[in-house]
Amino acid sequence: MALAFDEFGRPFIIIKEQEQKTRLRGLDAQKSNISAGKAVARILRTSLGPKGMDKMLQSPDGDVTITNDGATILEQMDVDNQIAKLMVELSRSQDYEIGDGTTGVVVMAGALLEQAEKLLERGIHPIRVAEGYEMASRIAVEHLERIANKFEFGVNEFEPLIQTCMTTLSSKIVNRCKHSMAEIAVKAVLAVADLERKDVNLDLIKVEGKVGGKLEDTELIYGIVVDKDMSHPQMPKQIQDANIAILTCPFEPPKPKTKHKVDIDTVEKLQTLRQQEQKYFDDMVQKCKDVGATLVICQWGFDDEANHLLMHRNLPAVRWVGGVELELIAIATGGRIVPRFQELTPEKLGRAGLVREKSFGTTKDRMIYIEHCANSRAVTIFIRGGNKMMIEETKRSIHDALCVARNLIRNNSIVYGGGSAEISCSIAVEAAADKHPGVEQYAIRAFADALDSIPMALAENSGLQPIETLSAVKSQQIKENNPCCGIDCNDAGTNDMREQNVFETLIGKQQQILLATQVVKMILKIDDVISSSEY
Repeated sequence: MALAFDEFGRPFIIIKEQEQKTRLRGLDAQKSNISAGKAVARILRTSLGPKGMDKMLQSPDGDVTITNDGATILEQMDVDNQIAKLMVELSRSQDYEIGDGTTGVVVMAGALLEQAEKLLERGIHPIRVAEGYEMASRIAVEHLERIANKFEFGVNEFEPLIQTCMTTLSSKIVNRCKHSMAEIAVKAVLAVADLERKDVNLDLIKVEGKVGGKLEDTELIYGIVVDKDMSHPQMPKQIQDANIAILTCPFEPPKPKTKHKVDIDTVEKLQTLRQQEQKYFDDMVQKCKDVGATLVICQWGFDDEANHLLMHRNLPAVRWVGGVELELIAIATGGRIVPRFQELTPEKLGRAGLVREKSFGTTKDRMIYIEHCANSRAVTIFIRGGNKMMIEETKRSIHDALCVARNLIRNNSIVYGGGSAEISCSIAVEAAADKHPGVEQYAIRAFADALDSIPMALAENSGLQPIETLSAVKSQQIKENNPCCGIDCNDAGTNDMREQNVFETLIGKQQQILLATQVVKMILKIDDVISSSEY
């Protein structure tokens, strides 16, 4: 090692042994990859379950996020290792496909890697381990199908859906009012769902938040909330049976495309120009009035002249409304977005039973509520909270609950939570291992042990003795042949998850096992870590 100085006099160290360093190959590479995956899983392990802890993440620019959502934690973590990035991708794909279970899938992958490390040390080839894991995952997924239950719900009887969404919210910051949050999420999903096609478009559910008020003030609005106010303070704050013109053209004179210069050297010319402008605005306002519009929502701004005219002509207006909001307003009110004033017709107007401007607290914060719409298939969940972090975490929690409700509408099969499904799969996989004569049976048994890591983490995070609790629940499942026995995280006095109303969606649980197995197989097959700059 030698000390050198650059042209600015700053010291730096030259490591002479740098050239002798070799890249990782074979078992060393696999062990290094496994330890990177385990490190990521270890971070998330404490966030699992209803008593899981939250993480505080600070971004480089000082923004703070508090969450226990696995996908959010990994998304905002600064990860350099390539294998750790694979774990981030794993969590993200679970979030995209299912929306819930992002922590569990990473913990599961970490447990599989941990078991694989023991097998590699015993001299079993990684390909045989990967094949054994593949067999075991198929057994587990088929077993989940067998122990799954279907439950029926209707538009009016949706309590089972609420119970399932409450399981999702019980580990989040919002758990003190999880029933009301779950109810809001379920009602929002049912409002936009097409139950015949078993399809839900979550884009029709807008989640808005405003600092101030308490979490219990969160409400579901059958319509759209826009974070804007009327363009003029003297415009009416409430409009009944509104006919809404949705415009993407500005209230201003057209600008010539070529370079131009206007010389005004007399008062008469200035008056003429002003009158011409006023006539232009007058024509625009008159077109809106002629088609019967009682409210104008515009994507662009308009100057004081236009604003003044709109107010005097009794045509309330909202300006600078974003494109996404305009689309939702058009869907909700049954209107059409109009790009030019010439195309404005009565058929293109949207209709809403009530449009009102609402003020919040002692501040000048105002929002526009568009309710009782012609087409109520666009809804808004309006969240209140004490600070920005609380609102952001509530948004993430509501998103998970919305996804769970959507998954249940797509496929109404459920398995019981509290680790009961994993324990039941572990018993089934362990029993199936004896039927495989090859080396793969070691990997299948290891898979069964890895499945036990989820209930063990739940027990650990709930302050219970992990091994003791797991073995007691496992023996109870075998003795009673009851796949609903899980970890009593809430200390309710029973291990039967049916009595505790702790459900999870079948497709979410299957996806966890399949995704975790796929990623672990990929990591096990890497035996050479090469930097692209080496060659």
